[in-house]
Amino acid sequence: MIENLNRYFDHSLLRPESDRRAISKLCREAREYAFFGIAINPYWVPIAREELADSDVKIISVAGFPLSANRVDIKIAEAVKGVEDGADEIDMVANIGLLNMGEYSRAEDEIRQVRRHLPHEIILKVIIEAPLIPPQTQIEATKAVINAGAEYVKTATGFFGGASIEIVKRLSQTAAGQIKVKASGGIRTLADTAALIKAGAARIGSSASVDIMNEYRSTPASTSPKAGGERI
Repeated sequence: MIENLNRYFDHSLLRPESDRRAISKLCREAREYAFFGIAINPYWVPIAREELADSDVKIISVAGFPLSANRVDIKIAEAVKGVEDGADEIDMVANIGLLNMGEYSRAEDEIRQVRRHLPHEIILKVIIEAPLIPPQTQIEATKAVINAGAEYVKTATGFFGGASIEIVKRLSQTAAGQIKVKASGGIRTLADTAALIKAGAARIGSSASVDIMNEYRSTPASTSPKAGGERI
């Protein structure tokens, strides 16, 4: 069994067509399942803050999402305003073009600038859109995230590909305990979740969190997948 599986989830709703009704439903689900947090677009943060005011559910806002090519001052403004509106964590997208060009120091500087403008208690996760970059670039990007002082490296936005066991292992091995790994993108089953946790994910971003938890609850203990992916 995976201990406290619900606490791995950032229950996500980042589609552009999402409206207030959808955000309210997301908040209700997060309360019901006691998820660690919800991940939403910046516009909806004040609404979520109201709906989760007496809850332990964390609010995660985004910056530079999903395309990554915003100017750094815009990413800073998005991140800072997200916190002012009530976000507990920020998931920013690193400049994927810079990473692709091997300009890791410039990408690192951008992350560092965002980190410096946030209160120290606010968690910063950095999305490196791993499905779009080669393995060595994933490694160098993770090093840049470490050097810039962020707390997590995150696999993907989910718009251009998803997490894989190989990617999460690579990021986790590179992080070497200095930062944590969030797996996100295409995670839709209990087996996916368990395998990614085994590979090194400390947090799971998914829009299918409720379905995964229902699968978990309906699976007999004798056949539930461990974090290691084995059957017990």
